[in-house]
Amino acid sequence: MHWSCCVCKPGSTGEGVMAENEVKLLGSWPSPFVMRPRIAFNLKSIDYEFVEETMAPKSELLLRSNPVHKKIPVLIHGDKSVCESLIIVEYIDEAWSSSSAPSILPSDPYDRATHRFWAAYIDEKWFPSLKGLGFSEEEEAQKAVIGQLEEGLALLEEAFGKMSGGKAFFGGDEIGYVDIALGCFLGWVRVMESTQGVKLIDESKTPGLAKWSENFCGHEAVKGVMPETEKLAEFRKVILARTRGGK
Repeated sequence: MHWSCCVCKPGSTGEGVMAENEVKLLGSWPSPFVMRPRIAFNLKSIDYEFVEETMAPKSELLLRSNPVHKKIPVLIHGDKSVCESLIIVEYIDEAWSSSSAPSILPSDPYDRATHRFWAAYIDEKWFPSLKGLGFSEEEEAQKAVIGQLEEGLALLEEAFGKMSGGKAFFGGDEIGYVDIALGCFLGWVRVMESTQGVKLIDESKTPGLAKWSENFCGHEAVKGVMPETEKLAEFRKVILARTRGGK
């Protein structure tokens, strides 16, 4: 996870100052990282405009709003922009703290630190293995990556048991920070399971996460933004063709 945050004024280049309360999210539907702020917005019942980015080429608005990394997602709130998915989630949680919805991050400092720790683990350690599985072709390499993924899921299973307190989510009764951090990858987990012939979230090995994934995907804040497995699988074929020089 990159803890770098771009805060700038997209309207300062002459496009006109945006309304103070205008909320836009620059993103692309297949991106799990873009899912994170979309889920946070839904949890907080915040209206926003979703601006689909094709990334080929990158829009002028994206380049102005995120001049450092030049990538999605980007939240534009009024005349300011915020970058990096988990930073955006925290911003939404704090900027709309008066919302009737519960906080995404817990109030207790230790609990907040614990959530941030596991979110960082997911992005820095676990997700690279999931991504690696999607691009690995040799059988031995795939076995090694699957082993890494299963080891990570075992750790997350244990963390879920401790953090959930027997409730539906890492955040307890409601979706919280770690739920969003991990849950955004469930669509791609399903793609890997169907295309690679492996069961990653297995009821026999990780029963807590298996039930959690059902609860997460069935939540009203998630159902509308979780991509269909078949659609993601087709998108993956396009990405693989580009990566391997195909058409």
